[in-house]
Amino acid sequence: MKTDKAHLSTLWQNICTQSDQKAFEELFTLCYARLVKFAAEYLQSTEAAEEVVSDVFMKLWTGRQQFAEVAQIDKYLFTAVRNQSLNHLRQFSNYHIVPADEAGEAHIVNTFDPCTATEWRELLLRLDEAVEMLPARRRVIFRLIKEEGFKPKEVAEILQISHRTVETQLFQAVKQLQIILEPYLSTSREKTRSVDPLTVAGLLAVLLPEIFF
Repeated sequence: MKTDKAHLSTLWQNICTQSDQKAFEELFTLCYARLVKFAAEYLQSTEAAEEVVSDVFMKLWTGRQQFAEVAQIDKYLFTAVRNQSLNHLRQFSNYHIVPADEAGEAHIVNTFDPCTATEWRELLLRLDEAVEMLPARRRVIFRLIKEEGFKPKEVAEILQISHRTVETQLFQAVKQLQIILEPYLSTSREKTRSVDPLTVAGLLAVLLPEIFF
């Protein structure tokens, strides 16, 4: 059974252009075991690694048309699994162990603030709507960096375009999002004092710290 990059690329193109389920199943079969082993190196758990890899493949299938420009599918898969594994490790970051009154006992305390979380969910929803208004390639580049956690250099390799093109499209996306989101943030600041008076640039810097290089 072929496992070379050219064959994987052919499978991916069939998946994107024809929604070929058999091609997707073959891609899954060829890559699954290696990806699970790779994820387990981060997670130290085969069960968690299998969950992460399955999630990545599910996202790959549902986004097959959106990410049709991905040229190096193997590079995409391994980078996506790495990022998803790291996210998995961070998911309990809101929990902290604190000592209780009784000697030798402790409690796990969740520092998660539901009010703040609701506000951020609303901001993220608005951001997602704004991203959908971006031109196709610009949207793909932005989503790979925002949602998948790829570095600009990795996006350039995956899409087989220049690093300069990625940088240009990324900053054009940020500029366009600033224009789209500013009216919403201005209205939000007028309606409530519970949200810090963020500028659009500040909001994007918080939500997307990795892209400001």
